[in-house]
Amino acid sequence: MNLKQELQQLTNRLDKLRRKHAGAKDRGDQAIAGQAAQEIETTTKKLNKIKAQQKRLLGQQGGDVSSLPFKRALTKAEQADMGKLKKSVKGLVVVHPMTALGREMGIKEVTGFAPKEF
Repeated sequence: MNLKQELQQLTNRLDKLRRKHAGAKDRGDQAIAGQAAQEIETTTKKLNKIKAQQKRLLGQQGGDVSSLPFKRALTKAEQADMGKLKKSVKGLVVVHPMTALGREMGIKEVTGFAPKEF
């Protein structure tokens, strides 16, 4: 299972546990409320661990991309025919500013990173 799926699964589980805890608290069932609170705590720890791992991988990927020797913003024409551009430039990595990687790197426009000038 990849990180994104695991993250989604844990947030769903956390949501269910919070509703279970609130229901048990309203009923006055201390045993179930205590158990749910404990499960909420462990699930939150797992969730934070996976988020940190995801952030670390994203930072590592950003470092790999930014270490490529050449980069420049792509024109609208190049963006429109991305397939042709990727075939003509070997090793091209395109980063969009709205993706997680683009936000992590702080780019403002669609940028191409490549080992050689294009």
